[in-house]
Amino acid sequence: MNLSLNHVRLRGKMMIVFMLSVFLPIVLTNLVFYQVTTHNVKQQKMHDISIGMEQIRNDFLAQIDVAVGISSVLYTDNVLNDAIEKDYDTPSSYVDSYYTDVSPTLYRYSPIYKAIQGITIYTDNRTIVGGGGVLPITEGVRREKWYKALYANSSSPIVIRNAIQTYKGREITYTVVRKLNYFKDQNKRQKVLKIDISEDTVGSLFRKTTLEGKLYLVNGSGEIDYSTDPDLDWQNRPIRLGDIATPSDAIVMEQHFNNVNYLRDWRIVGVFPENQVLRDVHRSRNFVLYLAIPNIVVPTLIIIWFTGSLNVRIVRILKHMKKVRNHHFETIDQVQYRDEIGQLTNEFNRMTLQIKNLIDDVYLADIQRKDLEIKRNQAQLHALQSQINPHFLFNALETIRMRSLMKRESETARIIHSMAKIFRKSLSWERDWVSVREELELIQCFLEIQKYRFGDKLDYAVSVDDEAYEAKIPKMSILPFVENASIHGIEPLKEGGRIELDIRIAGTELVATVKDNGAGISEERLEAIRRLLDQEETMGDHVGIRNAYFRLKLLYRERFDFQLSSEAGEGTVVRIRLPRHLEEIEG
Repeated sequence: MNLSLNHVRLRGKMMIVFMLSVFLPIVLTNLVFYQVTTHNVKQQKMHDISIGMEQIRNDFLAQIDVAVGISSVLYTDNVLNDAIEKDYDTPSSYVDSYYTDVSPTLYRYSPIYKAIQGITIYTDNRTIVGGGGVLPITEGVRREKWYKALYANSSSPIVIRNAIQTYKGREITYTVVRKLNYFKDQNKRQKVLKIDISEDTVGSLFRKTTLEGKLYLVNGSGEIDYSTDPDLDWQNRPIRLGDIATPSDAIVMEQHFNNVNYLRDWRIVGVFPENQVLRDVHRSRNFVLYLAIPNIVVPTLIIIWFTGSLNVRIVRILKHMKKVRNHHFETIDQVQYRDEIGQLTNEFNRMTLQIKNLIDDVYLADIQRKDLEIKRNQAQLHALQSQINPHFLFNALETIRMRSLMKRESETARIIHSMAKIFRKSLSWERDWVSVREELELIQCFLEIQKYRFGDKLDYAVSVDDEAYEAKIPKMSILPFVENASIHGIEPLKEGGRIELDIRIAGTELVATVKDNGAGISEERLEAIRRLLDQEETMGDHVGIRNAYFRLKLLYRERFDFQLSSEAGEGTVVRIRLPRHLEEIEG
């Protein structure tokens, strides 16, 4: 028996439609909305916690970096080293040297960096009178925790939590310690530098956060060096993080310092109660429930109210709408009613009389829209071109200017000639498309300029298929990648820089590869660049490879393939694939 609704009244049919088309979709939508909302709220909360912990990590690292930076300056201070190494005949001669060579250096930073509690140099030079930041290495010093840690560790400097006696009593500090052995040919004495950072400075970084949980600063040995847990006696006895009981429902997050040698294996650990993290999630659940109730009740009441006057006129309208679907535009003859169905009928009659004219208007509007889109793409393309040219010319002219100031060389004339050729070609945009041969002329000029700038620091090689020379490509589409390899890849190197440009024909594609052995790009920065390339609408102030990428993408669209790979310290490879013939793009 076939299920039929022919004998069901309109009210019943509307209720069936409501249940299948309104009630169930609303329930399912709200369930999905609730799941998505709670997930997003939780993710946002976790993201906020991560950002807060990352801020604490960065602030703590900044304080340590200040002390490490000061230690590096003192580590390479020749005057200070000579003053500590020298044998003094009398105490007065050392005092004179102290006020002349030692004191100005040691106390130069304390007024500037309030976090620095003290700077002390320990030495076994027995002709030095102890005091004023320079103290002898005694047996008591050798028994200190920081002294043993320094000589048990192969790296220098090291960071360690320490306790010192001051006029206030016992105070906790975070100490940076390193051996002063930079001048190895002058190292007759044992010299140790100790820089103390106050615990209040580190504690303020943790106390100012708004994170609702317990935070722990854990050193490389797994011991807690600071905690916001008031019940934990970390100041007076060593406590390992693994010995602390963590609630089973707690959320644990960590921030590491693995990229910092002197804080390797250190980390900041946050333990957050799940009920506090998910408090906003529960609020969103109630909001979804409150939103779902009117979405269900109101449509039900409206359907019951309107079904009494809908049947006949809706059927009539449906019949005429079916005629319109078959391109028969007939109006509905009826008494002019003032309710919504009557207005709908009037609007339907007016629609049938205007639909042909509207079709014509839609076609015209579509043509205008496509024309505006083409003009917009052209405007964006020229804007990209105007961004690339000044950026490149500025770098090249700055190179020649600096070298001309540093040296007076006859070869400058040749470089200026190359620069003039680049300048002249970059300003003439009458032809957007050039041959690979013409593009290589610009690249060769640029590489000669960079070779002039870097000297033996830079070597380059250009390899091109014979059949690739006459292939047509957009003007200055490869040069920005060569420029990027030189400026950002080779420039940071001290020696041994090399750029390789390879242009090949692979079937119906032109493949250009720019490779350098320069500084490379970290994984985080590489991901940031790739995300930046996805933001087509916002150009900002960025130029270089991003502008070249968008210009090629506008011209080639899906036929353009771009690959960027790099590792920090290993160099960068950029590979672009373009259609070999212009007709392939137009087709």
